[in-house]
Amino acid sequence: MTAFVVFPAIDLRGGNVVRLRQGDYADETIYGDDPLAVAESFVAAGASWVHMVDLDAAKGDPAVNRPVIARVATALSGLARLQVGGGVRTVADAAALADAGVARVVMGSAAVREPALVADVSARVGVDVAVGLDHRGGVLATEGWTRSSGVNLVEALGMYPTAACAVITDISRDGMLVGPDIEGLTTAARNAPMPVIASGGVGAVADIVALCAIPNIEGVITGKAIYEGRFTLADALRSVEGGKS
Repeated sequence: MTAFVVFPAIDLRGGNVVRLRQGDYADETIYGDDPLAVAESFVAAGASWVHMVDLDAAKGDPAVNRPVIARVATALSGLARLQVGGGVRTVADAAALADAGVARVVMGSAAVREPALVADVSARVGVDVAVGLDHRGGVLATEGWTRSSGVNLVEALGMYPTAACAVITDISRDGMLVGPDIEGLTTAARNAPMPVIASGGVGAVADIVALCAIPNIEGVITGKAIYEGRFTLADALRSVEGGKS
């Protein structure tokens, strides 16, 4: 049995816990100013992983949130693992996060531009590397979702032989609570040589249960639904107890 992982999400912007609608930096909701307290509450509820995104770094701005990420990694050490994306564009970026205690880095824009960089980071940094494949209508977007790459999602899945997993985000559904694209994720997971983590659109526990039933999808990232009280993290974790075969 493979345990299906629920990743509660913390998106960081200027040190605050925020969520964007469809990746729009102008459409932001702030949920708090203490990311460490939020992360610790997730672990107290039973999370084995926490997912964080540095939205400032993702857009190409200075990585002002790295000290916050380091504090969270230190606090979670031995209790849960931290997965971090946003602005991981170089070996040095990945190494800095690994040194801070991050268990897995997510490479998005840089991986799309230079697929070999994923293998380079895997070999030189010694940390798990996930590829963040964020798409609109099946076409990958980069630079904090502000640009279209012209690269097809399904074709990209075969470009990363060393990736620990692929985090697939449907930008059109992200922060919308409308449910994930089950059909599209099923197709992507069937074509992926690595495990898939689904992201975008989760609005109910039933969405998580549906994703758990799809072969090769081994996790889900959920944020806004928890912050908006659609369900608790404990509810989500109970819905997938026993994992998947």
